[in-house]
Amino acid sequence: MSFEPMRLGALWRKEWIQIRRDPASIGIGVVLPALLLLIFGYGISLDALRLPIGVVVEKPNPLTASFVAGLEESRYFAPHPYGSIGVAEEAMSRTKVEAILWLWGDFTRRGLREGNAPLSLIVNGVDANTARLMEGYFQGVWSQWLNWEAKTSGEPILTPVDVESRIWFNPALESRHYLAPGVIVINMTLVGALLTALVIAREWERGTMEALLSTPVSVSEILWSKIGPYFVLGMGGMAVSVGMAVGLFGAPLVGSLWVLFLAAALFLLSSLGMGLLISTVFRSTFLASMVAVVATFLPAFILSGFIFDIGSMPGPIRLFTYLLAARYFVALLQTIFLAGNVWTVILPNLAALSLMASLFLGIAWKKSRRSLE
Repeated sequence: MSFEPMRLGALWRKEWIQIRRDPASIGIGVVLPALLLLIFGYGISLDALRLPIGVVVEKPNPLTASFVAGLEESRYFAPHPYGSIGVAEEAMSRTKVEAILWLWGDFTRRGLREGNAPLSLIVNGVDANTARLMEGYFQGVWSQWLNWEAKTSGEPILTPVDVESRIWFNPALESRHYLAPGVIVINMTLVGALLTALVIAREWERGTMEALLSTPVSVSEILWSKIGPYFVLGMGGMAVSVGMAVGLFGAPLVGSLWVLFLAAALFLLSSLGMGLLISTVFRSTFLASMVAVVATFLPAFILSGFIFDIGSMPGPIRLFTYLLAARYFVALLQTIFLAGNVWTVILPNLAALSLMASLFLGIAWKKSRRSLE
C-alpha cells in the first residue's frame, strides 16, 4: 500500500466537503443514531408492566381482600374484578385481560398452612413471552404475600420451597439498561456499513471515479480516504450515543471508557470494511444500500443477541452468528456497561473483532485492486 500524505489529505478534504453537502450522510451519521436511541429508550420496553388480570373471588373474606390488595400494589398487574369465572373467560377471549386469577371458595388460612392454596391462574398464551413473564411475576407476588401473611398472623405458612433470589449486573431489571448498549451496535452498523456501502458506488454513478483513476492516486489512498472521515463520524456518533445512554437513560457504565472505545473502533473498522466491500462489488447505490441492509443491518438487529437470545436459536443459526461482528460487539457492550471489565469475556471478543476487521478490510482492498486498476 503506497501513500502520499498530501494526496491522502486532499482526498480526505474532498470527502469531508462531500459529507457536509450531503444531508443524507449527516442524517444517517448523526441524527438517526440519536433518534434510534430515543425510540428504543423511551418507546420500546421488554418489561411487562400493569398487565390486566381478571380476578374472580368465589367467597370474599379478609384473606382474599388482602391478596387482591397485594396484586394492586404490584407494578406488574392491574386487577379487574369479575363476578364469575364465565364472565372473566369471556373478557379474556376479547383480550380485555391477559390472565384470570380464580380464588376458589375454600381459600382459607388452613389451605395456606397446608401449602395447597385453592386458586387457579389462567394465562393467555397467544404471546408466549408475556405469558411466561406473567407467570413469573405472579409467583413473585404470591411468595411476597405468603411471607407477609406469616409475619402478620404469627403462624407459619407452609411453602414447598423458600427461594432467596439475588440479581446481578441489572438489579432493577430495567430493560432500558439492556437495550441502550445494543442500540449503539445498530447505530454504528448504519454509519459503518450503510454509508460506506454508498461512497464508491456513488463515485461510479456520478462518473467521478474515472476522474480519480486518471490521477496519480493509488487504490489504497482512495480506500483510506473513504475510511478516515467515516471512521471519525462513526466514533463521534458513538460518543454521542454513550453520553445519551448514560446521561439520559441512566445506563450504568461499569467498565472502562478506553476498553469501550477500543471495542467500538475495532467494530467500526470491520463495518467499514464490509461496507467498502459491498460498495466495490455493487456499483449501483440502490443495490449497494439494499445489500448493506440485508447483509449487515438486519443480522445485527436480529441475530446479534441485541434483543433475541442467541442460546435459544436453532443450532445452525447459532453457528452462523459467529460470522457476525455485531455478535461480538453486543457481548462487549453489555459486559462493559453492566458487568465491568470482565477480561475473560472482553479479550476473546476483542480478538474476534480484530480478526474480522483485518479480514474485511483486506478483502475490500484486494477486490478494489482488481476492479479499479
